Amino acid sequence: MVTRRAAGEPLEQVIGWAGFCGQRIVVQPGVFVPRRRTEFLVHCAVDLAAPGAVIVDLCCGAGAIGAALAAAVERAEVHAADIDPAAVRCARQNLPAGHVYQGDLYEPLPAGLRGRVAILTANVPYVPTGQIGFLPSEARVHEPRTALDGGRDGLDVLRRVAAGAPAWLAPGGHLLSEASEDQAPLAEAVLASAGLVARVVTSEDEGATVVIGRRPG
Repeated sequence: MVTRRAAGEPLEQVIGWAGFCGQRIVVQPGVFVPRRRTEFLVHCAVDLAAPGAVIVDLCCGAGAIGAALAAAVERAEVHAADIDPAAVRCARQNLPAGHVYQGDLYEPLPAGLRGRVAILTANVPYVPTGQIGFLPSEARVHEPRTALDGGRDGLDVLRRVAAGAPAWLAPGGHLLSEASEDQAPLAEAVLASAGLVARVVTSEDEGATVVIGRRPG
């Protein structure tokens, strides 16, 4: 384990878990490591969720957001999806396996969720392609590029998530996604262009920025 860590492998992958919102999240080698700043997104989602809420976590990675919401929201019905098979294997250890799906964004979700989702979280990759080379080697070497690279301006995946959100959200349902502080105005515009009522919230303490879009109704 010391040899692996000294070689640059993320500590969480070495020991096999990451702490997140008081949960111990299983993290295997090659899987995106949950960031502590993303706990702010969870706190925002909890404030918006009612007991029994239907929650979907896209780009779920190891399932940290979904697991935290399942623990915090009474009687929550949590579903999660990711395109990476290794991430899905981890998420199925952190969430009910029957509610974790492998595929591209909404594609693998059960059709019965359409129009019923109260909380849709999507911690999409948002690093601009040209900035990938400036990331710490722990991320560049040991985490999948699909979990990091958000395209030219970092918002390619968010645009796809936002475009599909109105069909899956219940009236009054919310989409929450993380972004950088610099991206926030454009990310807010992306959600608004999809027909959502958009706003930006930030946490200086956690160094986090979250864009929130509400389906009118």
